[in-house]
Amino acid sequence: MKIARIKANSHSGAGESYALISDDGRKLVTREEMQMQTGIPLPPNIKDFMFRGWIDEVKHYAKKLEFNCGIDDVELLHPIPNPPKILCLAFNYYDHARDAGLVPSNEPVIFMKPRTALNSPFRDIISPASISRLDYEAELAVIIGKDTKKVSEEQAMDSVFGYMIMHDVSARDIQFKDKQFTRGKGIDTFAPCGPWITTRDEVPDPQNLRIVTKVNGEVRQNSSSSNMVLSVRRIISDLSSMMTLEAGDIISTGTPAGVAMSMKEPRYLKDGDVVEIAIEKLGTIKNRVVFR
Repeated sequence: MKIARIKANSHSGAGESYALISDDGRKLVTREEMQMQTGIPLPPNIKDFMFRGWIDEVKHYAKKLEFNCGIDDVELLHPIPNPPKILCLAFNYYDHARDAGLVPSNEPVIFMKPRTALNSPFRDIISPASISRLDYEAELAVIIGKDTKKVSEEQAMDSVFGYMIMHDVSARDIQFKDKQFTRGKGIDTFAPCGPWITTRDEVPDPQNLRIVTKVNGEVRQNSSSSNMVLSVRRIISDLSSMMTLEAGDIISTGTPAGVAMSMKEPRYLKDGDVVEIAIEKLGTIKNRVVFR
C-alpha cells in the first residue's frame, strides 16, 4: 500500500488528511472516502492510522476500494508530520565514499536533521541567499513501524513499516566550515520527502532499488541501493543497540555517487534549478531551488 498525507486544493473540500494511493500513482482514496466505503471509523491522524493497527483493518477491503480522486486534485505533503527522530547516515555508499576519497566505516556514522527541515515532495527548497555551495543527495528513507531496542539483524526488518524518498539537501560551505553536518543540513525545507510511504510488503528487497537524480533534466546520480555499505537490516540492528527506535522514526540511509561536491568542477545548485529524484517502486519527488 501507498499512504500519503494530503492537503485538499480549494476546489476539493476540507484541509489536511491522508489517503491511499493507487498502484499507478495517479488516483487516491481519501480517509473520508475509506470510511464511507468500509464503515471503519478511521482516526484523523496519519500516524495513528499507520502505527496503531487501523491500516490492517483497511487491508481487508483493499481490493474493493474505489480510487475516485485524481492525484492532481490534492497537494501531497511530507508523509510524517512530526517524526520522533530523523536519523541520517553519512558515506554509506561505496561509490560515494570512493569519490570523496574516504574508506567507508563498518559502523553507521550518523547525524540528525531537525523536524523543521522536513519539506513536501513538490514544494520549493528555500536556501538562505548566503549559501554558495548548495548540494543535492538522493536517499532511500526507512520508516520505523514499532518501538525497537536491541534487535538482531535477522529480525530487524520486522521493525520496518515502509519506505520513501528523502532529499538530504546540504549547504557544503557551512558543513566544511563547521566540520560537522547538523547546521548545514538542518536548514528549514532541506528535507523534501515522499511522495508517499510505500509499505514494506511492496518492496521485497530494499537493497536492489534504482536511484536517479536529475538537475534541470540532466542525470547527476544514477546508482542502486545495492551499493550500500551497511544494509537496511544492519543499520536498524546497529542503531537499536544504542538507542530506542520509535514508531515514526525516519532513517535516511545515505546517498550514492554523483553529488556536486565530488565533481572535478563542482556544479552546485543555483537559484531556479529543479531537482528531481526517483527511486524504483517509491515514486518521484521534484523541487525547485529558491535562494532568498
